[in-house]
Amino acid sequence: MDTHYSTSHDEDHVPLSYSPLPDLPDPAGPPAKGRRLPLKVFAVTLASVVFLLSLVALVIHQSPQTPVTVDNGGSSMETEGRGVAQGVSEKSFRGFSGRRLSFNWTSSMYAWQRTAFHFQPEKNWMNDPDGPLFHMGWYHLFYQYNPDSAVWGNITWGHAVSRDMIHWLYLPLAMVPDQWFDLNGVWTGSATILPSGEIIMLYTGDTDDAVQVQNLAYPANLSDPLLLNWTKYQNNPVMVPPTGIASDKFRDPTTMWVRPDGDWRVAVGSLVNTTGIVLVYQTTNFTDYELLDGILHGVPGTGMWECVDFYPVLIDGDYGLDTSDFGSNIKHVLKASMDDNRHDYYALGTYDPVNNTWTPDNPELDVGIGLRLDYGRYYASKTYYDPVKKRRILYGWINEGDLESDDLKKGWASLQSMPRNILHDNKTGTHLLQWPIEEVESLRTNSTEFEDVLLEPGSVVPLEIGSTSQLDIVAEFEVDNETLETILAVEGDAIYNCSTSAGAAGRATLGPFGILVLADDELSELTPIYFYIAKDTDGSYKTFFCSDLSRSSLADSDVDLSIYGSTVPVLEDENLTMRVLVDHSIVEGYSQGGRTCITSRVYPTEAIYGAARLFLFNNATSVNVTATVKVWEMSSADIHPYPLDQL
Repeated sequence: MDTHYSTSHDEDHVPLSYSPLPDLPDPAGPPAKGRRLPLKVFAVTLASVVFLLSLVALVIHQSPQTPVTVDNGGSSMETEGRGVAQGVSEKSFRGFSGRRLSFNWTSSMYAWQRTAFHFQPEKNWMNDPDGPLFHMGWYHLFYQYNPDSAVWGNITWGHAVSRDMIHWLYLPLAMVPDQWFDLNGVWTGSATILPSGEIIMLYTGDTDDAVQVQNLAYPANLSDPLLLNWTKYQNNPVMVPPTGIASDKFRDPTTMWVRPDGDWRVAVGSLVNTTGIVLVYQTTNFTDYELLDGILHGVPGTGMWECVDFYPVLIDGDYGLDTSDFGSNIKHVLKASMDDNRHDYYALGTYDPVNNTWTPDNPELDVGIGLRLDYGRYYASKTYYDPVKKRRILYGWINEGDLESDDLKKGWASLQSMPRNILHDNKTGTHLLQWPIEEVESLRTNSTEFEDVLLEPGSVVPLEIGSTSQLDIVAEFEVDNETLETILAVEGDAIYNCSTSAGAAGRATLGPFGILVLADDELSELTPIYFYIAKDTDGSYKTFFCSDLSRSSLADSDVDLSIYGSTVPVLEDENLTMRVLVDHSIVEGYSQGGRTCITSRVYPTEAIYGAARLFLFNNATSVNVTATVKVWEMSSADIHPYPLDQL
């Protein structure tokens, strides 16, 4: 299959503000194969030989993998899907297998799936968030976008602005693939705001020869609050794959940070055999970059690391830090998106700027093998520092869990998560806390409280409220400690796992119990968000937080029906708490103040519009649970094109 896409754009529908740089190849012409990179680029080759030697110890032999096919009505299809051949992660949902008949979706069902207060373009495909920043009163979000279709390809940078990260205004495209150094895609990048106020944007370009390189762009007019026009540096690329790194395993530069000596550094994700690694470059002028010896960090067996993020968090604090902050009361977060499994992993650790290394606090919780930012459909996340409210904000790409054919029919695919405020969890010392930004509370309207609701074993209790397609739910569950200790003294379930369990239908002594969202009256469709308590091997108990999609839709051959989740630390003085945002086809769950988060995409056919209901449930066999719940109905965010004709 031809996997390169046209760079044409429908300018009648998608306004284009970016103008190609002069004296460069005509972007309308065909890709020039065999193009030579500028001579200055090859000057780094000699220096990278030293770097190559430092990687020898990381190389582990691996046999080539054989593509797996499935029977789909007589035709075969490789599990390798859209985007993989271009050297990026899978961009389509391919969860079905065997023979199937497509569900007969209606236009009304498709319309219900579109969200009301999560950011997404007016139409077509979107993936990674890019270069978020604050400038002259506006929050800016750039994003991977296909202006021509609802599937991945022809990747450009979409652009939107907001006063509060809730209500958004669409702007013209920021950058398009029109130069040899990004002709096959303007891929993921990050913004750095210098002390002078200048903005540096580094991004990955997929060249006309399908080589991943790092490019520089900057605003054409820094005094423009909307940053409508961008200039690509004429001597791009500023970084190319060094010796020992494959041409398609070098991408996604981070926000830069500055050392006390004035040198700036930037990290790039890469791979050596099966070891995911982070390379670090240094610059003094933002156009010339020197590869530092060694690597910042790497973990064998984790595969390609993309969309790397690296930033400080304050210990025993309640505010965020600028990327360049450094001190004794600071931990550094290293996060990477795993190309092999499409999950975002993070770890807390210590950064040594002299030796250019980062060391995890706990090697058992290292990047790629320990904690995840989100245990659902959540990928390619990126943070930035908000100087207005002194907080670190996290965006994440939420992809679809339906088929491409359905995305094409409805005309759009993917959205961004609710922006999250990031803090160090001072109580556990091992986790981050992720919480929806406070601005989302401005959308709350009617509220209903349910206090001390007794949930007996096997019970389902309806919560009578108005519309349930747009909700903000805060719930607390209390299990009698005496009963808990008595039961766990004699029995437990130490091998429980959300993903391999029977979900909310699997009854056990102490769970599951929680909330049923997007359910119909007959419970033919429902999405449980729940807790499950299990006895651990050391005699203590651990708590799981799960999201069960197995009965979320009657269109069971077309959509993701996974069960997501993981453990969540619960301290002795804490009850079990969760917050759930329901916005049509996205459900975001946050437990224990955001220690464990799960984002799900759901596609009900019956539990939509006025037929959607909300319930509490307790499917445990031996324990009563008391629940206190507050539910807000949510109004829609105002998201529409910026009135450029009024400028």
